[in-house]
Amino acid sequence: MTRITRPTAAIVLVLALVAGCGGKSDRSGGGDGGDTDAVGPPVRGGTVTFALDAETGGGWCLPESQLAGSGITVARAIYDTLTMPDRDGDYVPFLAETVEPSADFTAWTITVRDDVTFHDGSALTAEVVKNNLDAYRGAAGNHARSPLLTIFVFANIEGVEVTGERTLVVSTKIPWPAFPAFLYSSGRLGMMAQAQLDDTESCASELIGTGPFVLDEWVTGRRLRATRNSDYWQVAPDGEAYPYLDEIVFEPIVDPEQRANALLADDIQLSRFFTAADRIQLRAEGEAGTLDVFETEAESLKGFWQLNVSKPPLDDVRIRRAMALAIDREDYRETLDQGEFTDANGPFGPESPAYLEDTGYPMEQDLDEARRLVAEHEAEAGPLRVIRYQHSPESAQQDQAVFFQQAMEEIGVEITIETVQQDALIDDAVSGDYDMMSFANYPSGDPDELTVWFTGQSPVNFARFDDAEVDRLLAAGRVETDPEARGAIYQDLNRRLGEQAYCLWHTYMTPFVASSTAVHGYDPDTAADLPGGHRPDEAAAVSATYGLWREDG
Repeated sequence: MTRITRPTAAIVLVLALVAGCGGKSDRSGGGDGGDTDAVGPPVRGGTVTFALDAETGGGWCLPESQLAGSGITVARAIYDTLTMPDRDGDYVPFLAETVEPSADFTAWTITVRDDVTFHDGSALTAEVVKNNLDAYRGAAGNHARSPLLTIFVFANIEGVEVTGERTLVVSTKIPWPAFPAFLYSSGRLGMMAQAQLDDTESCASELIGTGPFVLDEWVTGRRLRATRNSDYWQVAPDGEAYPYLDEIVFEPIVDPEQRANALLADDIQLSRFFTAADRIQLRAEGEAGTLDVFETEAESLKGFWQLNVSKPPLDDVRIRRAMALAIDREDYRETLDQGEFTDANGPFGPESPAYLEDTGYPMEQDLDEARRLVAEHEAEAGPLRVIRYQHSPESAQQDQAVFFQQAMEEIGVEITIETVQQDALIDDAVSGDYDMMSFANYPSGDPDELTVWFTGQSPVNFARFDDAEVDRLLAAGRVETDPEARGAIYQDLNRRLGEQAYCLWHTYMTPFVASSTAVHGYDPDTAADLPGGHRPDEAAAVSATYGLWREDG
C-alpha cells in the first residue's frame, strides 16, 4: 500500500484540528458514545434511511453531474474513488492500489486493485479507469460523455496511457503535486462502468459503480433505494465483504425541522444538520439518550454570500467592501448562529497552511465607511440598481436573507429576495444568471483545489472575477513542492481574496450528524478503516456508507 502525502508535508491536518479548532470531536447519546466496545461488534443486515437536505434532480452521470453534498453522499454509496483522504492529512489509495509520482510530479502511475468488479459484473481495468479520466477531462476516446465542469479541473492532464492490465500513467503539462487530491475531488470522482460511460440515453439514472450498494430504484423527489453489493471488494473485520447493511435508502427532506421530526419518529435513522436551531435541539436529544449525535469543530465548508462580480454594481470592490462593512457579526452570531459557528474571513480554515487571522477582509461593522463607499460609487456611476438575492427554501436560509436585506438597507443598498430549489441554485451559479446567493463551498483539503474555483476562466468560478494576481498565485502554488514556500503563496492568495471581497464570508460550517441510537459506523472513531488500516478523515467517515450498521440488524 502506497501512502500519498499531500505536498505540504502532510499539512498536519490532525494537529490543526486539535490546535487550530479547539479539537472538539464528540459523539454523544444513548448508543456507543464513540466506544465500539459499549455495543459490541457490528451486526449484519437491516436497512438505514439516510435523509438528505436536497434531491439531485440531474442524476449521477458523474462527468456531467453538478453534485452538491447530498448528491455526493449518494455517489459514495454507488461508486468508489481512486483515492481517499485520511485523518493524517494524506490522500491514500482506495480503489487504486498505488498512485506513484515521478520525481518531478509530471507523471503519475496508477495501479488499480485486482479482482474488483462493477455492479454489472464487468472488471475494473486500467482501460476503464483511463476511459473514466478521459470522460472527466473531455478527451476524445472510448466513451460518449460531454463533461460540463470537470474539463477545467483536469485541464492540466496532457494524456493518459494504459501500460498494463492494471496500470496506467497520467502525464501532466506542469508539475502537479496535489494530483491525488483531485482523484478524490471531495467524493465526486467515482469510477463508472464502461456500460454507463457509453450510455447515451440513461447514464444519469442507470448507475453502475463498484461501490458497496447497487441501485434498486430511484423515484425522483421521494427516495433512492440501493441494496447490498455482495461482491464488494473490501473485506470487513469479520472476514466477509462490506457493507454490513442489506439496504440503504436516501430520502430527500429539504426542510430541516421535518428531518429532525422524522428522525425522532424513527421514520429516518440518519441525517446531517446545518442550522443552529436543529443542532441545539438534537444535541439535547443526544444528551438525553434518545439519539446519537456526532459533531466536531473541524470545519469542512465555508458559509458565504456568493457574488456575481461580473455585473455592476458588484464589479466595484467599493460596493463589495461596503456590503461586508454593513454586517454586524456579533448580531449575526447571536440571532442566526446562536453561538454555534465561528466567523470566517476567507476560503481557508484554521487547519490550512493558507490560513491567516487577518486576510484584509472587513470583519468589523463600520456603517459610516460603508455609506461613504456607496456614495463614492454613486457619484461616479449613478444610483445603485436593485440587487437580487437567491436562496434555497429552508427557513434558516430565509432568516439569513432577511438579515442581509435589513443590513444592506442601513447603507442604502436595496435587496430583493428570491427562493429557488438547491439544484436550480447551482444551475444559476453555473450559468451566471444571478446577482448574489447564499452558498456553502470550499471543503477542507489541499489549497490547490481552489484553482478550480478561482481561476479567471474556470466555469466554476461562480463569482466570475478575472484577477491576474489570483491566477498568478494559483499557478505558483500548484507547482511548488516546498511546504513553507507553498504555504506563503497561498497566504498571499488569501490576502488578495480578502482585500477584494469577491465573496462575503460569514462562518466556518462544522459537521453535525444525528442518528438513531441503533445506528453506528459513521463517525471517525467508529467508522470502518480505509485500506491499509488508514483512518478516514471526518468528512469522509460521515459519508462512507459501507461501514454503517444497526444493532438490531
